[in-house]
Formats: sequence, structure tokens, C-alpha cells
Amino acid sequence: MFDLPDSWVWDYWFADDGERYHLFFLYASRALHDPEARHYRASIGHAVSTDLVEWTQVADALVRSDAPAFDELATWTGSVVRHPDGTWFMFYTGATLAPGGQNVQRIGYATSPDLFTWTKAGGPVLEAKGPWYEKLSSGAWHDEAFRDPWVFADPGGNGWHMLITARSPEGPADGRGVIGHAWSADLRTWELREPLSAPSAEGFGQLEVLQAEIVDGRPVVIFSCLKEQSTESRRAAAAGTWAVPAESLLGPFDIDAAYPLTDEDLYVGRLLQRRSDGQWLLFAFRNIGEDGRFVGGVTDPMPVQWDGGRLVRREAVGVSA
Repeated sequence: MFDLPDSWVWDYWFADDGERYHLFFLYASRALHDPEARHYRASIGHAVSTDLVEWTQVADALVRSDAPAFDELATWTGSVVRHPDGTWFMFYTGATLAPGGQNVQRIGYATSPDLFTWTKAGGPVLEAKGPWYEKLSSGAWHDEAFRDPWVFADPGGNGWHMLITARSPEGPADGRGVIGHAWSADLRTWELREPLSAPSAEGFGQLEVLQAEIVDGRPVVIFSCLKEQSTESRRAAAAGTWAVPAESLLGPFDIDAAYPLTDEDLYVGRLLQRRSDGQWLLFAFRNIGEDGRFVGGVTDPMPVQWDGGRLVRREAVGVSA
């Protein structure tokens, strides 16, 4: 488990350089006392490991920029990919406060030659725009949700795709969460495209920290949503991370078919394939403790496998880890 005694650790993502695994994570000091205050004090930390269990913290990757900047409030969740020329790209969420106090999220990136020293690009490359994506002015949600970029190479070799936590301007307020989509030829300039899913009365207010993977030959998308931010029909499941079957990494995605992957005590599930044996692993951060309070800290890896048409943690079907 990766945990920091003096800080809360929550959202995170991985990179694999072929020798070491890199963990990038959001963290904030426990001196804030209230864990809900952590969001506006988030920095992006960095740790390395050779076995995905024992981690060594190294220098931070990114911190918020001085105002005025699209990330002057905080730097939030993202993903890392490597350009064919060897440059590492970290896409991340930048947050600012609107005059009314709500936060507005945009997406930017930083580059690195080695995963340790990062240089931010000049500003955001993507933000929510109509007609496909809800703006703060709609008044239907507590913020302008447009964050958590998940970037991957096009399976056919045609550039790069980004999946984005976003909201539709139409549909029930607690079911407008959609899989936002953008495309790039070079990772630097991005074209916003229509979402890859639709809002639904059986859906979610937001699909946080999306990830699309082909696990043992089957495409799947995972995301997280707090029960109080989902439609009433979803709340009884008390799930943290959800999975959606897919026909490909680009869908189509039927969010109505989402099923729980973890309980609400584990949030922001992430999938990673272990280099040594090809085993797919699930990670999460500890969300709610026995006392009902936020915990934090990234779990040890949990093997996953397919059980019929569903992806499950291996122990859930009685197979030892």
C-alpha cells in the first residue's frame, strides 16, 4: 500500500518505463484537518516501484501555477503516455474558481524526458464547449465538470484519443455524466469531439477517472461515482468503482449496463498489466473507513479476471491471489 502519514493521498495514475513503475498521485497535508479541503490544495506527487507493492516517494511532479492560470487553484487527475520520439506527456486537470465560487476545469499537459522533471505547456488544450458539453452557466451542477483525461494511442495508428469526465447539457441532472472525447494527431493540439456515451435516467452525474483497456482480450471501461452523485436507481448498490462492457476502446458505451467493481470503501479503480507475467491488476484508493470518514492511500494490487461477462477481483470468485 502507498500511504503518507502526514498527507491524504487519493486520485492517482501510473506509467511504466520498462524497468520501474511510476505512481503519480494527488495529495494534500492533513494539517488542513478537514479532508474535504484537500481538493483545493492538491499537488501531484510521484513515487517509484519495481514490484507495485513497495514504493519510494521522489520529488513532486507538478504543483499549481501562479495566477492568472487555468491551474491556479489546483492540479488534478490525469494520465501519462509516451510519444514515439521518447517524450513523456502528462495530461492533467487544471482548476480555477469562477466568481460564484464554483470550480471550472480545463485540461493541459506537461512534458518530460525522464518522468521526473516536468515542464508545463503554455495553457489549456481543451475545455467544455457546447453543443455537446455542459457549461457552468447551465446551473445544473456544482461545477463545470471537464477533467480526468485518459489518453491512449488509436488502436489503428491514427493519432491519439482522450476520454474525459464530462457532462451533457441535456437529460436528468444526476444522469448527465458522459464519456467526453477528443482526438489529436500529435498530442499537442486537440480536437474536441462528441461524447462516446449518452446521458441516462439510469446513469450517473459524472463518470470520474475513466480508463479504457483491453483486459485479456475484452474491452472494458471503468469509472467511479459517489452514490449521492448518481441517479436514485444506482444508489442502492453503494459502489465506488463501476465497469462498463464495450465493443472497442472507443465504444459504443452503454452506461446503463454499468456494474459495480468495488464497494464505496474503494474509489478510483485503476487497471494496470503487470510486466512480469501479464496479469491484470486493480488498484484503488481507500475512500470510506469503518467510522464513515475519508481514509486515503492507494491499495496494493488486486488481481482481476473475467467471470462470465463481468470483470471481477479474483478473490471475488474464490481464486487465491
